This record gives sequence, C-alpha cells and structure tokens, in this order.
Amino acid sequence: AVHLVESGGGSVQAGGSLTLSCVPSPPYNINNFCMAWFRQASGKEREGLAAVSELGAITYPTYPASVKGRFTISKDNAKNTLFLQIDDLKPEDTAMYYCAARCNSYYSQFSELGYRDWGQGTQVTVSS
Repeated sequence: AVHLVESGGGSVQAGGSLTLSCVPSPPYNINNFCMAWFRQASGKEREGLAAVSELGAITYPTYPASVKGRFTISKDNAKNTLFLQIDDLKPEDTAMYYCAARCNSYYSQFSELGYRDWGQGTQVTVSS
C-alpha cells in the first residue's frame, strides 16, 4: 500500500515555529498530484489546513480563520517533498498533523473524503 510519511512535529512553546515535511513511501512522483495538510485535535474532527493542486495552485480554507497568515504550504518537486510551515504557534494548534495526496475532484480540497493516500501523522504540541 502507498502511504505518506510525515515528520517535523514536536513540542514547542507558543510563538515558535515548526516546518512539517511529507514524503511518499514507497516513493512516487508527487509533481502530478494534488496534496494537502490536515490536522485533528483530540476530540475534534479532522480539518483541512492548506492544499496544493496538480498544477501547483495553493489554497487555504476560510476556516479555521486562525490558519490564515500563519500556515504556509509548499511543494519542493526536486526533493519530492510537501512542506507545511507553521509560524506563531498557539496552544490551540496542538493536534496530530496529517499529509494527504491524490485527491478526487468530486470533493472539496479540504474534505478528508477526497484523498486516497494518508500518512500516520506527526504530533504538534504547543505549550503556553
């Protein structure tokens, strides 16, 4: 089965930054696929944070509003890696962060139903 492998999570203090990474395993060329980042806090639903289309167009959701301006998605085709940079971390950002790939255009870019491949997640914990 094809999976994605996330890394870069950890425990940080509020105001800090993290850069999460995602690579496919076994490897496949991510250049031609849409990808996205999601997160799921304990007891809450999984929510989409940022997406990049097959053509490289980047989109952020309207909600959660706290994401805007602090989360930056990027895809390095040479490194075959998807990134999520998170700045000015807040305690409410504490969650498991997941990478997803190979979307179905029938669904919204921020619907977890629309992605075929998922990673195991990387935990981000932010203390105040």
